[in-house]
Amino acid sequence: MAKLNLSVAVGPYDRTRPLIDGAVQIDGVDPTFMALSPEEIFFRAFRHAEFDICELSLSSFTVKTAQGNCPYVGVPAFVSRAFRHTSIYVRTDRIKRPEDLKGRKVGLPEYQLTANVWARSILEDDYGVKPSDIHWIRAGIESAERPEKITVTLPSDVKMENGPPGKSISMLIDEGAIDGFIAPRPPAIPGGNRNVGWLFPDPTATAKDYFKRTGIFPIMHLVGVRREIADRHPWLPGAVYKAFEQSKAMALDLLSDTSATKVTLPFVEEQLKGARALMGHDFWSYGLEANRKTLATFLRHHHRQGLSSREVKPEELFHPGTHEAFKL
Repeated sequence: MAKLNLSVAVGPYDRTRPLIDGAVQIDGVDPTFMALSPEEIFFRAFRHAEFDICELSLSSFTVKTAQGNCPYVGVPAFVSRAFRHTSIYVRTDRIKRPEDLKGRKVGLPEYQLTANVWARSILEDDYGVKPSDIHWIRAGIESAERPEKITVTLPSDVKMENGPPGKSISMLIDEGAIDGFIAPRPPAIPGGNRNVGWLFPDPTATAKDYFKRTGIFPIMHLVGVRREIADRHPWLPGAVYKAFEQSKAMALDLLSDTSATKVTLPFVEEQLKGARALMGHDFWSYGLEANRKTLATFLRHHHRQGLSSREVKPEELFHPGTHEAFKL
């Protein structure tokens, strides 16, 4: 049987590199890989469904799944995860604690970004700052003209407006026109600004405390297979999941090899040991069941924040062929 020639668009992470390099194969697939930035992949995937297999924003995917018109089916390979305490920047000359954000102006590039859903959930659950407590200003991180990839209708008590023409949110926080900034990337301020910094002075310690209390390691991105292809080849999502799991395992094996550090960063051994001591051996887990609580928490907040028309269940996100995997 001839293999399927399919396009695959993912970020060039250590956990995807064995796939990109060909060390790990997707059963039955002859892939054409494109290593692209998440922003480009998501825009092209959700606007035109250009890729056969690709990395997807969990938030955008949830919006489309709730609407019943998502062009992709999900695979629970979570190629991007991050504690988003480092995504919240403020004017440190005005904002000293999370509660100070009430009634303030906070910039964001898109309201529905996954990082922003998680950041708002942290502010609400841990500090009592609800989305309706903040005046949201939308513009790009570097360019003022960044559109929302997906049209969303926000709750009536949430106030959001576009930033002034020609002004990015980086410019606005640098000038002091807004009080905060939430985004997956830091403010683009040439030379920096001593009055712009993280909301949490020690975000690593704050994130570790968050994990100890909740057991949640936030999921940012999953993998999607174009629905029409999965319908024709129902074995494909399971094969994709298997390959991404193998690729991640190979990356962790390489990271654990201390004979010659694979990452251009000191203290990697100590960081790996510390992560496993805090979060368990498989701290970057794939799969539905291992991540049910994290997914359910995200989906609850996604709906409460007005981004999904109903509260999606974790099972709905993924192709049935990926809900469980065989064991030897």
